[in-house]
Amino acid sequence: MADFSKSRVPSRSFLASLVAIAVGALVLVSTASAQVRQTDKPHRIGWLSPASEANGQSNLDSLRQGLAELGYREGRQVVIETRWADSKTERLPGLAAELVQLNVDLICASGSQASEAAKGATSKIPVVFANVAFPDQTGLVASYARPGGNVTGVAFIGPEYGKRLELLKEMRSGLSRVALIYNPENKGSVLALAETQRWAKSLGITLEPQAFRGPDDFPAIFGKLAKKPPHALMTTADPLIASHRVEIVKFASQHRIVSMYPGREFVEVGGLMFYGGSVPEMYRRAAVYIDRIFKGALPRDLPVEQPTKFDMVINARAAKALGLTIPQSLRLRADQVIE
Repeated sequence: MADFSKSRVPSRSFLASLVAIAVGALVLVSTASAQVRQTDKPHRIGWLSPASEANGQSNLDSLRQGLAELGYREGRQVVIETRWADSKTERLPGLAAELVQLNVDLICASGSQASEAAKGATSKIPVVFANVAFPDQTGLVASYARPGGNVTGVAFIGPEYGKRLELLKEMRSGLSRVALIYNPENKGSVLALAETQRWAKSLGITLEPQAFRGPDDFPAIFGKLAKKPPHALMTTADPLIASHRVEIVKFASQHRIVSMYPGREFVEVGGLMFYGGSVPEMYRRAAVYIDRIFKGALPRDLPVEQPTKFDMVINARAAKALGLTIPQSLRLRADQVIE
């Protein structure tokens, strides 16, 4: 018969070891779960724009598209906190401060004024801009090649303004007076005015600047231009101005003024011509900067990008309404003619 009194039972020290191993395993699982939760936490992007949500939504949509193409799903990998100035640019510094208080991981700024407000609100949170002009001259960055600081992004280039004037001269023979709507409170827009004036002088064109700080300036601008219509109308690439493209295009059409714009969105609402880099593409490219920063790159080491491809779009219906025949030379060079 077996002697069960001599069967072996686990010692206290062995049981203690098992408990220690179990506790250690629980700690490791708990730590791993916490790490997964931390990794899965979505990045928070602050969006800052001088426009209203209704007028500036297309730019944000382009950014969202760029993020989606890179695998960022909103609500999962990223959360976007939006701040719109509703055409009241004096609100931008306060809105930028709100985003800093929210402790967002990055601020994406639309245009020069929003970018300056974001830079003024923080020197630590990365700022990625799009749709700005002359960022090195306005002080947003130290240089295109090495931005320095916490700001970088995608910018226009100056010669676009000269090319727009050349194309206007081709579209309308005898053109000598061009009105330019610009934003005097946007350093980039003021520099764009100076650049356009330089090109206008070399082309024998008289430039007539029209200062626009917000929609309250439309009565004075439109009244002046209606009284003595210019041969053509242009605007600088300013997000605030672009957000009121419908009113500007409508005025130019009603008064039969040839027009050239810095964004395709003007032509899509009835404007005559667009030449330049793609504004939606700028915001999609801004998503690439955001992705690189989230993966560890520093803004100061990311060179400012400028467009390398330029499009020309002509609205044939607008030309017909103005009684214009589109020169064959322009038709052949246009990337798109809207019939």
